[in-house]
Amino acid sequence: MSLKNIDIQGLNQEQVLASRAKHGSNILKSKKKNHFLEAIKGLAKEPMVILLLVAASLYFFTGNTGDGLFLSAAILLVAAISLYQDAKTHNALEKLKDLSQPHCKVIRNGTVEEIKSEAVVVGDFLMVEEGSTIVADGTIVHSNDFSVSESILTGESFSVEKEATSKDNQIYMGTQVAGGLAIAEIFAIGNQTKMGKIGKSIEDISSEKTTLELQINNFVKKMVIAGTLVFLVVWGINYYNSENVLDSLLKALTLAMSILPEEIPVAFATFMAIGAWRLMNMGVIVKQMKTVESLGSSTVICVDKTGTITENKMRLDKMFTLETNKSTPVVALLSDSEKALITTAMWASEPIPFDTMEQSLHHFYETSIETDERPNFKMVHEYSLGGKPPMMTHIFENASGNRIIAAKGAPEALIAVSQLSDSQKAHLKERIGELASEGYRVLGVGLTNFEGQNWPKKQQDFHFEFKGLVAFYDPPKENITQVFQDFYNAGIQVKIITGDIAETTAAIAKKVNFIGSEDVVSGDELMSLNASELQKITSEKNIFARMFPEAKLKIINALKAQGHIVAMTGDGVNDGPALKAAHIGVAMGKKGTEIAKQSASLVLVDDDLSKMVDAVAMGRKIYFNLKKAIQYIISIHIPIILAVFIPLVLGWVYPNIFTPIHVILLELIMGPTCSIVYENEPLEKNSMLQKPRPFSSTFFNWSELFTSIIQGLAITIGVLAVYQIAVNNLQNEAITRTMVFTALISANIVLTLVNRSFIYSIFTTFKYKNRLVPIMIGITVSITLALLFIPPFTEFFGFERLSIEQIGISVGIGMLSTLWYEIVKWWKRQQLAKD
Repeated sequence: MSLKNIDIQGLNQEQVLASRAKHGSNILKSKKKNHFLEAIKGLAKEPMVILLLVAASLYFFTGNTGDGLFLSAAILLVAAISLYQDAKTHNALEKLKDLSQPHCKVIRNGTVEEIKSEAVVVGDFLMVEEGSTIVADGTIVHSNDFSVSESILTGESFSVEKEATSKDNQIYMGTQVAGGLAIAEIFAIGNQTKMGKIGKSIEDISSEKTTLELQINNFVKKMVIAGTLVFLVVWGINYYNSENVLDSLLKALTLAMSILPEEIPVAFATFMAIGAWRLMNMGVIVKQMKTVESLGSSTVICVDKTGTITENKMRLDKMFTLETNKSTPVVALLSDSEKALITTAMWASEPIPFDTMEQSLHHFYETSIETDERPNFKMVHEYSLGGKPPMMTHIFENASGNRIIAAKGAPEALIAVSQLSDSQKAHLKERIGELASEGYRVLGVGLTNFEGQNWPKKQQDFHFEFKGLVAFYDPPKENITQVFQDFYNAGIQVKIITGDIAETTAAIAKKVNFIGSEDVVSGDELMSLNASELQKITSEKNIFARMFPEAKLKIINALKAQGHIVAMTGDGVNDGPALKAAHIGVAMGKKGTEIAKQSASLVLVDDDLSKMVDAVAMGRKIYFNLKKAIQYIISIHIPIILAVFIPLVLGWVYPNIFTPIHVILLELIMGPTCSIVYENEPLEKNSMLQKPRPFSSTFFNWSELFTSIIQGLAITIGVLAVYQIAVNNLQNEAITRTMVFTALISANIVLTLVNRSFIYSIFTTFKYKNRLVPIMIGITVSITLALLFIPPFTEFFGFERLSIEQIGISVGIGMLSTLWYEIVKWWKRQQLAKD
């Protein structure tokens, strides 16, 4: 029975547009908060903005209008940058949400079309099948052994069987197809659906914070607390010395501003959102931000065989019947028994085939049989795929009462329910082994008779006549050998977990040079192991065949218990639990079921596993670049803090070398460097030849913090040395301030370049392709020159034009205070060369 025999044409384009104009789009509309207003509210709570507002108000109050206006402009600039970054993050998430929207199949103009769920209209004929999520409310007009899980609406976990003639013949948005196939005429979409009316919404984005985000937030909170304490102490000291409340408050605010690392959370949000956007452009949809964080840590990837390693083009290639006792290519001249085998296998398939194997069987039936009997028979009963090993049975009947009861499935399942002699069973097993060793997927086919309507409870209760074997070939993808090699090079283990038989899986594995193709573990064997045996076998073996959902889940949990960060690819309904359990569930965009896509945290749009290699590389790049940015922020904040704090507390000749306007100026010049330059850095060479970083390790480990602190202290020594040189040469406060500021800016520029890699030299990183580096350095140098040589700017900030010698001293010491780290990097390279 083909689609044309159902006599459903569906809507044409004009009817679709008319229905959409009348009923709207299939979108759940909820009261959404104004994102811009929410961003403004969040900005008003930022500590740095609060400090700027207080400082600006104090300047205006004390009559220092110029400084007050500058800080007011700074508030607007900080707000603009923050809102831009926030909008960028929001837009990236919106695009990701749009791409991850469920797809569905509808019948329009007599053909099946795949569309986005929001494009469904009232009057459409929606086709739903096992593994799909129902996207609108409809009435069933045709079904094949259809059942649906309505737990999202009812709370009941068991599935409900439905058909066109049953009392409850309606399907509802948000529910999931548990088995079979149905075609339903849509009567409600969007907010008019049952889900829409009870206020459910699938549009909410999870706000759960990741481990890395929590670590960063905790670090920033500690710095805020430290800043508050230092602020109070400095305010107290200054008030004690001057007895001027407002003046001492301004000096304390200067220090508080210098301590706050407000760029860190901004950098984190920017890196994650832009990273997800970059992955999206590569054909990898990231549904959860935490996935971006964990990608670079993956230590094991578990892959399915069909459609992941192979092309998922299961084409009937050979067949074997007991009568001919030979394996025959389907392109050869077929005997009557071989034609009968194809016919039986076709009847054992779905009437509307959606599986590539079943589509192939229908195709060869059409080309090898003279009279197409499908329009004359109607399915009256169906046993869906089930059992261990699995099989399925379909029962058809024509108007005359003639029946066809056909089954197909795992050969051992059909052998177990067929009347075969021991010699026939042995012969069949030999043939199955031969075909499987050539990489074929082999199915057994059986036929039986049954009188009456009292169908057996289980299909295994039938006694079948074993008709033969059908063998399908699914060639490996051309790039899969290189993909596996890339994973191995990156220190990532690869394990195959498949429902196929061991011989077929091993044969395909050998063809693609898969490590460990000689040892295969079965699902039954796996389930019989105790905890320690399970840990051992999942650690040592790489191929697991004849796996069912419980066995897959057991493997994932065993690997996680060993401390692995597990990625798992899948496409079917039975992959859902394992995809959800894995750290990174990876669903296939084209052949994956909606249940698999919803369970997964990442979707490969083109079903191309090589994109997973790219995703891991992107994960590593984002993590390392974010770490560089944060180490840069910590390093450059230390000299700003100490340049304000030390002269003030030690009572140096110019205690207030920097005021709030200088600190905010430094923040505005240096802040964009971390989130713009470092985010755009390429993946460092050999990064994909290193072992994955331990996911359990804290983002701020002591060795890296120590590096940042030492770099910051070295710059501090440099700028304070410039301060003392100026004072010893009897320079005034303006000259001293200008020299310290110039030294700090010079150190900042060189630090940006030095920290592009903590291993490779600055001469190597010059070759990295990052067009933003010269742009940002050019802007920084231009601003500094304007401050030094354009009189209005120079006067406003309390600077003074420097001589060539003074510029040389400031720039030279600033550069040396950061370039020394190149010696450390040289030493690291020597150590790596020895290892």
